[in-house]
Amino acid sequence: MQRKPPYSDDPFAIPADTLGLSADEMRRLGHKVVDMVVDRFERRNAEPVITTGDADTLAQKLGGALPKEPMSPDASLDLMAEVALTHMQHGDHPRYFARVPGPASFAAILGDWMGTGFNTICASWGGGSGPAIIENTVISWVAEMLGLPGHTEGVLLSGGSLANFTGFSVARSEIGRGVAYLTDQTHASLPRNLRQMGLSDEDIRILPSDGDLRMCPETLSMAIKADITQGRRPMMTVATAGTTNTGAADPMQAIADICDRHGMWLHVDGAYGAPAAITDAGRNVLKGLERADSIVLDPHKWFFQPYDLGMCFVTRPGALDRCFSMNPEYLKDVQSENAVNYGNRSLELTRRSRALKLWMSLRTYGAPAFIEAVQNGMDLAEEAERQLRADPDTWKVMTPAQLGIICFALKGADAAEHSKRADRLSQSGFATVSTTTLQGRSALRLCTINPLTTREDISRTLALLAEPLTEK
Repeated sequence: MQRKPPYSDDPFAIPADTLGLSADEMRRLGHKVVDMVVDRFERRNAEPVITTGDADTLAQKLGGALPKEPMSPDASLDLMAEVALTHMQHGDHPRYFARVPGPASFAAILGDWMGTGFNTICASWGGGSGPAIIENTVISWVAEMLGLPGHTEGVLLSGGSLANFTGFSVARSEIGRGVAYLTDQTHASLPRNLRQMGLSDEDIRILPSDGDLRMCPETLSMAIKADITQGRRPMMTVATAGTTNTGAADPMQAIADICDRHGMWLHVDGAYGAPAAITDAGRNVLKGLERADSIVLDPHKWFFQPYDLGMCFVTRPGALDRCFSMNPEYLKDVQSENAVNYGNRSLELTRRSRALKLWMSLRTYGAPAFIEAVQNGMDLAEEAERQLRADPDTWKVMTPAQLGIICFALKGADAAEHSKRADRLSQSGFATVSTTTLQGRSALRLCTINPLTTREDISRTLALLAEPLTEK
């Protein structure tokens, strides 16, 4: 049988790509990709914050028939950069204030590239001991920065949805089936997680938040006592460290006391706001975080990592493995009894090494740079609040600056007008903001966690939002 490239009779020959690209061509294309990415870094302040295209037009440019013959990789890279990757939100843009930004650092991108380029896997000790140690390391580093107990364990996942699902699964494994308590400000993905985990609507208790849009300990206590009276078993309380809507943090010390009294699991969804705990000011706001049984954090938000990356910490040693461990015959030769097998810490068995980018960026910039950047995000929200309060004839502050988020309203505007103004701003390409509803009231919202954002970015954004609407 005649051999075809990339095979060679010489075992020391420079190998080609799996399907045939030469080493020189791989290197040339790789350098082109780096140049394109760095070029985009240099101009991202000037690009539109968000661009949404027409589905048919994009399909004509990017789709088409299945390729039957090789096509130019240069042309494909150009098409990808100029069409596919321009028609999206740019969460790392300094004036992307909507939802939650994703201001990825370049050192983290380098770590992600290395992981992809080396086709890295982190599922078992035998299959990936080096990546496993990297994951162990970043879990311990971030846990230390957050002030969590030294025995904290964890696992890296795609984001908050799966990280919260993982924490919930461990809670049920350790506590048993029962009622979960949330508030009306809990992220929408969490009730979905609980339903998909098998809880009935009767076992998902969504409590009204207080006047500050936080969980009320008294309301929680009364709900727990009522369920116990009716023969239900309280299983878990889900507190939030920085709600997506307003950045509000639930009173975790009081909630932890209640959970202790009833033998319940305390889960903290800090997918957005938990990074604030690495600062002195944020740790004071999030006091009690260290008492949680499980904590979720999304480093692709306020820890400056490229998508995707979520973390689930568990402060009960061995609980993750007790929940997820499996040991079939075909994995016995790669699993170790004396080292972590990350395929046994979540539902993901085949899993890439998401830890490399976080490890690379923490080493490159150092923890103090992260602390300074997170504090800067909180300072920017407070600056936005100062600017809003300085013009009371135009603006009303709906919720104060909290963990990098500020909600406000244009005087006399309703939800439709807020939506029109936000849409006009996005269409301009200069900036983008979110609209939301707070206890039935329409609001605009800024999330200010990008270290590249300036005070001038905020003032110009507010000025554009305040400009009169013109009828077309």
